[in-house]
Formats: sequence, C-alpha cells, structure tokens
Amino acid sequence: MVGTVAERFDVVVLGGGPGGYAAALYGAAAGLRIAMVEEARVGGTCLHRGCIPAKELLQTAEVLRTVRGAKEFGVDAGQPTVDLPTSQARKQQVVDRLTKGLESLLKGRKVTVVPGTGSIVDAAAHHVRVSDGSELIGDALILATGSLPRELPGIPFDGKQVLSSDHLLVLDEVPARTAIIGGGAIGCEFASYLADVGSEVTLLEAMPAILPGVDKQAADVVVRAFKKRGIKVLTGVAVEGVDREPQLAVRYLAGSASESVEVDTVVVSVGRRPRSEGIGLEGSGVEVDERGWVVVDEYQQTSVPGVFAVGDLVKGPALAHVGFAEAIVSIKTILGEDVVPVDHDKVPWGIYCHPEVAFSGLTEAAAVERGYDVVTSVHRFAGNSRAVIMGEPDGLVKIVAERDGPLLGVHIAGPWATELLAEGYLAVNWEATADDLGALIHPHPTLSELFGESALALTGRSLHG
Repeated sequence: MVGTVAERFDVVVLGGGPGGYAAALYGAAAGLRIAMVEEARVGGTCLHRGCIPAKELLQTAEVLRTVRGAKEFGVDAGQPTVDLPTSQARKQQVVDRLTKGLESLLKGRKVTVVPGTGSIVDAAAHHVRVSDGSELIGDALILATGSLPRELPGIPFDGKQVLSSDHLLVLDEVPARTAIIGGGAIGCEFASYLADVGSEVTLLEAMPAILPGVDKQAADVVVRAFKKRGIKVLTGVAVEGVDREPQLAVRYLAGSASESVEVDTVVVSVGRRPRSEGIGLEGSGVEVDERGWVVVDEYQQTSVPGVFAVGDLVKGPALAHVGFAEAIVSIKTILGEDVVPVDHDKVPWGIYCHPEVAFSGLTEAAAVERGYDVVTSVHRFAGNSRAVIMGEPDGLVKIVAERDGPLLGVHIAGPWATELLAEGYLAVNWEATADDLGALIHPHPTLSELFGESALALTGRSLHG
C-alpha cells in the first residue's frame, strides 16, 4: 500500500470490534480478501472497555463472595479482603491474552489489518481513506465503528468524580459511597460489583423498576437480592444534576419532592450512543436516523447498495454476540447465500450481576400485549438440589408459551443463569413446544433440571413442582 493509490479488496471493514472482526474472520473463512481498519488494538469496546474487563471484575467479586461464605461449608478462610490493583492487573492479563489470540486468528486467515482511523470518501464506490494516508476500495463496505458511553445533559464525565463505564473499569481504589445513575443491565452489574468489594451503593433509575425489558418476576429476584445486600434502589426518580461542592451529591426528584444523596463517586450508566460521527457519513448517501444510528434493512444493508452496517452502529441490542450474528448476515448477503436475518426479539441476553439474569424472547407482559393466549410455568431454585448444595437457592426459571403452541420466552434469574440460557434460546428460536421439551432428560442433580421441570409442568403433569 503506497501513497494514495487505492488497494482493492473484496470487502473493506471499518472498525475492529466484535461486529468488524467477526465480519473479517467469517468473510476470510469463505475465501474473501478482507481489509479491516482499526485505530487501536483489535477487539473493540467488548474486549477492552466492556464485556471482558467487566466480567473479569465481576469474577473477582464472585471469588470474594465465595471465600466470605466458605465457613458455612466447613472451610475457615478467615476474613478476606480485595486488592483492586492485583485484580486490575489480572484483568489486563486476561484482556491481553484474548487480544493476542484474536490478532493471531486474523493473521492466520490473512486479514489485512490497517492501523488508523477510517473515513468514507465515496460510499457508492466503497472507497475509504485511512488516517495514515492509505486508501482502500472494496467490492463491499461494512461499517462497524461501534459506540461510546452516553452522557447525561449537564453531567459531563470528568474521570475523577463522575465516571463512565470506561473509567469505572480501571478503578484501583474502592469508593466509600457510590451513586449509579441508570438501573439497566450495566448499571446493575456495576452496583453488584461495587457492593461486593465494599462500596455503599445507591442505584437511581428513572423507570418504575430496574432492569427495564426484563420479565418482572426475574427482575424482582434481583431487587430482593440487592435489598438483602444493602444496595439502595431508588426507582421512578428523575436525576436533576450533580453538585461537586461542597460535597459531591446527586440531586433527584422523587415524585414532587427534591432529594439528594451524598457520595464519593458517581457512575453514569444510561446506555451507549452510536459512533457514527467523523467517519464520513455526512453527504455519503448512507441514511442515519435522528439519534445517530445507521439505518439498515433486515440484511444489514444501508441505503447505499453494497454498504452494510453492524453492531452498536445500528439500532438494536448493543451486545457483542448480536454484532457477531449481524456480521455473518452481512457476509452471507455479500456472497449471495441464503440468509436468515437476526431476530432481535429472540436474541439471548446475559446480565452478570448477582444473582445473574438471562433471557430470550418475550416477557409475559409483552406476549399478552401482542395478543397471545399466554400460559406460564415458574419453578424456583429453592427446590433445586444443585442450587441448594451450592448455597444459591434464590431465583427462578420462567417459561412463557402460547397455549397449545410454542415457547415465546425463557427467563432465568439465579445461579449461572447466563450459562443456563442456551437451551432456552434454542427452544424459543426453534419454536419448540412444551411437549417437545417435556420428553427430554436432564441430568440430576444439575441447575439445568429446573428448565426441564418448568417445561414438563406446561404439559399438564410435573414431577417436583
């Protein structure tokens, strides 16, 4: 690649996060010649500032909880403490190891990784210019530039007192008191982690309940657990601002009353915004909506033929595995193969707070709202042998189904919920019925039995429930 002479590829990918690198790897596996532009190390938000570092820190919290509760099992481990700098060092080791693995994969599949920031020169020609001066043209172009933490108006991040998720994930000292603004998935994960490592946590959510979009019965499991753990949950509150002097405090409206909570750190966790500015979309012909998301059809194609967009850049669940799936849809469309578009209603969700939450498909309320004749089955971990053995009896498995029809949703709250969801996700996507699932055998004693029990109960007969 010399000077401004454009090099041609089958596909040019802008961005090396989950959506981008998945497109590169999948396309290369199909024999396509791929160039991928990435301004930092490959892996994107998920690997460096999101899923992976967050879950590593949550694993630290789980180890701490386990050691604290060891005496109940006859193991006297004393009184454990957490050393955040050591935890942070291990987190970085995990990130580095996975990044090196990804770099090796890309190299092995002969993906050309171009370091720098890319910008569209001519969308119709799939022409991109990189900040190092190189130019790339593809038979197709995939946009995968990801997202950034969303700020609240009037409450800018400063990295010291008011933190984004990026800032929180590099903390090497536990704040004595923390306010978390936003009670969605990420906010609840942060609340759970900080409470475990010793911070006094207040969680503020504008909606009537935390975990909006989660089935109410599953979300209630988390609410009860948070209350037991001393996490203060305030819902239906409107945050008005943050005072930095004389004492850091969050001001909020609860009904008509103005209240405040004094803290040492504020974490703003109100979602992410698409990183669609600065990549040459203005005047390109690629349609962008009023919130900055690139508009795509069911095959991830934008308003310009041959230009695709995937991952957090498009409207939908901001999940790495959704980016993977959308990348595959894009590449298969480019190849002219049969494609099954991503059904965002059914994608699997995992929330790694304690207790964990995982779900796929419709909540009971959403299914009723859509007009289904709904039946449900709820079984609790309190009656599950493995959960009781583990000392984790709180939680449930809930199946939402159409009467005499397929499963519409599976919702799990409790131990290892994120690992248990795969079976429910497959069942929902294959439109399995309770009769289909009731005939299947689950090993005993396992946590997975609870899904089998819930499905069996929908057939009209059950064993333990």
